[in-house]
Amino acid sequence: MKTKMRTRWNVIPREAVRLQQTWRERVETQDRFGPLQYVAGADLAFDPEINLAFAGVIVYRFPQLHEVERRMARRKLDFPYVPGLLSFRESPVLLAAFARLRIEPDVILIDGHGLAHPRRFGIACHLGLLLDRPTIGCAKSILVGEAVEPGLPAGSQASLIDKGEKVGVVLRTREHVRAIYVTVGHRVSLESAVRIVAQCTDGFRIPKPTREADHWVRDLRRDYQAERKQQGTRAGQML
Repeated sequence: MKTKMRTRWNVIPREAVRLQQTWRERVETQDRFGPLQYVAGADLAFDPEINLAFAGVIVYRFPQLHEVERRMARRKLDFPYVPGLLSFRESPVLLAAFARLRIEPDVILIDGHGLAHPRRFGIACHLGLLLDRPTIGCAKSILVGEAVEPGLPAGSQASLIDKGEKVGVVLRTREHVRAIYVTVGHRVSLESAVRIVAQCTDGFRIPKPTREADHWVRDLRRDYQAERKQQGTRAGQML
């Protein structure tokens, strides 16, 4: 899967903010996709000791949610940790994982925000523009805005409002569990984003594509850390 929008990553935070303010004008908030056959979930895990990121992408047949492919990438983080600019830190390793896919998903769910961002350009928007794919942000916690708590039954919704603008939906995916935050990334309407996320839930709070991607990248990090520890032990024994 190829990156469609050229960009450079060696920017300072001030320039990254300007890029967000420019690129947010390109974000499409209406549906621009055909029949959905494949949906992907993407997530990351980090090893802060060595500044390393692990990205995982899992593709499922939609709406059956049968896994058809998974790919990963591991890469050092170059951009500093700056709240509101995390997509500049995380997108390069995500793109490396997407580049290894043989099956191109019709829509991408990512654990993060899209328009529900201080500059209306979260990682779901950034990734959507880079790949030119319909992208949806599915976050576990709020970043900006306010909302009343939705009803307790599964499927209950409430609007997420920031500065008078509706930037997402608070969605109860399972009865009596905490809601999640659904927001537009690119090439999808909020109404369709909520519907697709709801179709990707399988009795759990978090939609299956991002839930399984989260589990996988945690496993990748744990296995890598165990391997490093084992290598260190062997090196010590050789001294």
